[in-house]
This record gives sequence, C-alpha cells and structure tokens, in this order.
Amino acid sequence: MKKPNKKRQLQIQQKKQKTFIMDTLFCDELLIEIFHRLPPPSAVAVSLVSRRWRRLLRSSTTSLSLNFPPPYNPTTISSLSSFLRQHPFLSSLSAAAPALCGDGGILLSVAASCPNLRHLQLSSSPVSALSLYNFSNSCKHLSSISLAVSRPLSFNWMSCFKSLRCLSLSIKNPLAETDDSSLGSVKDAIFDVELSLESLSLSGISPRDYGVGFLWRNCKNVRKLQLKSCESVGDYSSFSDFLRLANDLQELELRSCRSIANLVMLTLCENCVSLNSLLIYDGGSREGLLQFLNQSKCSLRNLDFRLPLDLDNSHMIALSENLHFRGLMSLRLQCCCFVTGEGLKAVGRALGGALEELSLINCDVVEREHGLLTTLGQDLRKLKRLDLSYNDMLHDKEVVSMLASCDCLVELRLRGCSRLSDAAVDVMVRRCKQLQRVDIAYCSGIGVQGVEFFVLNAPCLRRVEVEQSKLSEAAMARASDRFMQVVC
Repeated sequence: MKKPNKKRQLQIQQKKQKTFIMDTLFCDELLIEIFHRLPPPSAVAVSLVSRRWRRLLRSSTTSLSLNFPPPYNPTTISSLSSFLRQHPFLSSLSAAAPALCGDGGILLSVAASCPNLRHLQLSSSPVSALSLYNFSNSCKHLSSISLAVSRPLSFNWMSCFKSLRCLSLSIKNPLAETDDSSLGSVKDAIFDVELSLESLSLSGISPRDYGVGFLWRNCKNVRKLQLKSCESVGDYSSFSDFLRLANDLQELELRSCRSIANLVMLTLCENCVSLNSLLIYDGGSREGLLQFLNQSKCSLRNLDFRLPLDLDNSHMIALSENLHFRGLMSLRLQCCCFVTGEGLKAVGRALGGALEELSLINCDVVEREHGLLTTLGQDLRKLKRLDLSYNDMLHDKEVVSMLASCDCLVELRLRGCSRLSDAAVDVMVRRCKQLQRVDIAYCSGIGVQGVEFFVLNAPCLRRVEVEQSKLSEAAMARASDRFMQVVC
C-alpha cells in the first residue's frame, strides 16, 4: 500500500491553519468591507473559503444576476426562494429564465424573499397581469422594473408601486383574432391615476394594443421615452395628448419604428420644446424628420441616427440652419449612405463652436471624399470624442490630417479601420496629448510595436481596447503600473 506523501500532508495542514487564522482574525465588519473592494469574479472564490465567509458575503450582497439554463427543473423555484432569503439586503435582481416565468413563479419567490427590492429585471416568457398584481402587494418599494408582459394588456397593478420611476415592458405573445383588446383599456380607465414614472420603455406595440393608452394618460412626468419594434402606439389620441403635454420629456429613442416615426416627429415639432436628446435607428420618416429639423424649437444637445435609407443632405442642411440647434454637443451617424461631404461640412461650420462628440461609423462618405476629415477637424476645434469605427478603407493620411487639429480629444475610436498603420499611432501620441480612452481593435495594420509605443508614451491613457495578441510584455507591464484598463 502506497504511503501518504508527507510533504503533501504538511502543505494541506499549513493551508488549513492559514484558512483558520483568516477566518477568525478579522471581524465581520472588516471582512464585509474587504468583500466590497474585491472585483466581482472574486466573489466565487470568497464563498468557498468557509461557511462564515459565505454567510457574510451573501448577507452583504446588494446586487445579484442569475441565469437559469434549460432544462427546467420543478425544484428550481423552491431552491430560489431559499437562496434569496440568504440575501436580506438585496436591492437589485436580474434573472434570465426563459422557461420559468410564464406563471409568475420567479415573481412569487421574489415577493416572498425580497421585500426591500428596488430594481428588478426579468428576461423570461411573458408575465400575466394577475401575477404582477399579486406581486405588487409584496414589493412596493420597487423603483425600476423590466420584464415581458402578456396580452390583453392591463396596468391596474401599477397603482400599488408608489416608488416606481423606471418601467421597461416588452409585449411578446401574439394577439389572438378573437381577443377584444379594447376591453383592457376600458377596465384600466377605472383605475386611472397619475404615475410618477420618469423613464418609460415599450417594445412590440401592435395596432390593437389599446391598453397602452393607460400609460399615455397617466404618465405626465416622463423624461425619457423608448419605443422599440412598435407598429403602433395603441391609442393614437392618448399618445398625441401625451406628447403635447410632455413638458418634461428630454430624451426620445425610436428603434425599428418606421410605422409611427412620421406621427412622432410631426407631433414633436409642433409641441415639445424640452427635448434635448433624439435617437432614431433602423426606420424613420424622411419627410417627418426633415420637418422636425426645420421647425423644432427644442434645444437639442444629442443626435444619434442610424438611417441608411432615410437620411440625406437635406437633413444635414436643416440641422445646420436651425438656430435652436446651435448648442448641439453630440452628433452620431451610422451607415449614412446618402449624406455627402457638403452636408457634413455645413454642420461643421454651423456647430463648430459647441460640438464635442462626432461619430461617423461605417459611413462611406469618409472614404469617398478626400479632405473631408481635414475640413471637419479644422472646424470642430472643441471636439473631445471622435468615432470613425468600421471605415475599413480609411487611410493614415485622412486620419492624421484630422488629428492635427484635434488637440482636445480625450476619446478616440478607430475599431475595424483595417488600413491604418503604426504611423497613425505615432501622430495620436504626438498631437493628442489628452487622450484617455482609445479603441484600435481589429485595425490589422497596427501591430505589436505600434500598440506598445502608444501604451508607453501616451501620458493620459486610462483605457485601451485592442486584441490580446498585440500586447507585448512591456505594454502589459506599463498598463499594470499605471492601473490602465486593457480590454481585449
């Protein structure tokens, strides 16, 4: 019989002694403070040290993110309740459970175990209005909810959440031909009450979802509105009144909402003067947007467009001529196929005194018109953030000529610009002394030496995004010494 290795036994014994000392030497308060200062991945290791450490870690945890992969196990819900009770100070919970939430199972567990919860996000099958109503009786302190709901829509459960400020709802289940969706709006009209929502996000609204009118009638203080993949706004009359009375609306996002974009833009340009941020992706109204840019009296600060087929020079000219937009600080354009240098130069001349962020992502005008970037750099002297990502035909000369005028840059993103070389990196270091964040990932022309030169010589660099294979030992050592964040 093989004798035990004495050296191995000694190592195990010493390890146990160290663990015992660590487990008994520090008081609970000190250990909790140490736990809070550790990076998130270390939590798994902490829970394995001892039962005391695991108990302290769970009792001091305020935020959890859980994932329940298939197949579904009936004991999961009961186990979840027990697990959540070990986190008495939990205030934020995110759970992904595609097969568990259809009957409100997770909501029941949360309601029984987390009475002090403030933020809840569920990625699951749709939850019924009845489940939400029962849930609202237990977790009344919630300030943020994000989940999927089922048709027919009913929102009488919202009156119980007095602290609710942020609501994100995704409508997923199909609407049956025999469903009378107007019934939900009639029932909810009885429960009309002014809500204190400041942020509202809705996804998947269909033409017969009249129940959404409850939200339009009762959300008078919304500052941020997000609409995603919506074919309709449900009750058009209530929605129009909502926009006309939305004196506090500051941010609007439309994503894949071509069917309603024209209505929204025309109503906004007539009424809303408080808007300062507008985002429209993947489907807009060329005429409605043009009228908004020509006639709007709101003082926009941020514009973000991804409209390959709906954005052209006329919109850029209108943007440059509207005096109310002279304070615009951020302009982000993606895939702007029909915008030419003429339109961008007009914007540069008009907004050069205020614009601090410019993004031209995957815009072939950057590659098509030589000298455009040089002109923009000369006009936009206050530029602090520049994003030219995914312009794969962009050459060193164009970038270098623009950077020569951009002395105030703190953030530069060139991801996917495969034609750039180490020569561009040299100019970044020499001309952009204030650079703090740089993204040069997937720039195949920039090699190990270029990355090393940048990391070693950029005086203010705090974050760099680049492939792992391009990081030399010297670059990694320098990044570690300066507590630089390296993202691969």
